[in-house]
Amino acid sequence: MSEPLASRAGRIKLGGEVAASRLGFGAMRLPGVWRRPRDPQEAHRLLRRAIELGVNLIDTAHAYGPETSERLIAEALHPYPQELIVATKGGYGPRGSRRWAADGRPETIRRHCERSLELLRLERIDLLQLHTLDPTVPIEESVGAMVELQGEGKVRMVGVSNVGVEELERARAVGEIVSVQNRYNLSDRASEDVLAVCDRAGIAFLPWFPIGAGALAGAGELQAVASAHGATAAQVAIAWLLQRSPVMLPIPGTSSIPHLEENTAAAGLRLSAEEVRRLSTGGGT
Repeated sequence: MSEPLASRAGRIKLGGEVAASRLGFGAMRLPGVWRRPRDPQEAHRLLRRAIELGVNLIDTAHAYGPETSERLIAEALHPYPQELIVATKGGYGPRGSRRWAADGRPETIRRHCERSLELLRLERIDLLQLHTLDPTVPIEESVGAMVELQGEGKVRMVGVSNVGVEELERARAVGEIVSVQNRYNLSDRASEDVLAVCDRAGIAFLPWFPIGAGALAGAGELQAVASAHGATAAQVAIAWLLQRSPVMLPIPGTSSIPHLEENTAAAGLRLSAEEVRRLSTGGGT
């Protein structure tokens, strides 16, 4: 039997013990934000295809839909494959008169976690991540609530998203942080300093918006490398991420099975050191 495509990206151990394929799947685009999927059955097929391709980490959030992404994952995959890691996020959603806002209050983190457990049909969430920083709540309080849930057996591992180095270190002072999810791609490397911390500490770095969507489509150097490999620009962008750091775990998302298969095939694409250097220097331009 041939090796599943995603497996070619290698693995990283979250928290030093839970092995995750270094190419995951981001489930935001299954329903989108504040939307329901046009075809739930197609979403189910896409999720099952991701598993067939060797993906063993699916990233979602309480806010996606809202709640729809988690529900779709359970409908498609429960009872879950033994090695599957379902990562979700809490701390973002309707708040007061604002329709959409960060909400890192401990009571909200707990409420989102409880609802995620229900929707995902789980007794314990594999990886619970703080969705984003709440400027009105110290990160220590938000992460502290997650660590409490961990102590109660409702959460296995804890991660954070959209943080700077200072916030990451403050979070690490509260409990073990196994993952960071920040925006990062060939054309947006504002989180280089956070990635450096993750590199040194062995913390998985999940770049969201890893391909940069249409922004990279016309990039000259990227297109040249893609042509040399008979690959797409998106595949090269993913391959560059995988070779950028051993803690990198891209989570490209899509609502299309052909696009999923294209993205996953990037796990087997090997760029030369010179190509990596050119892309890194030019940012794909």
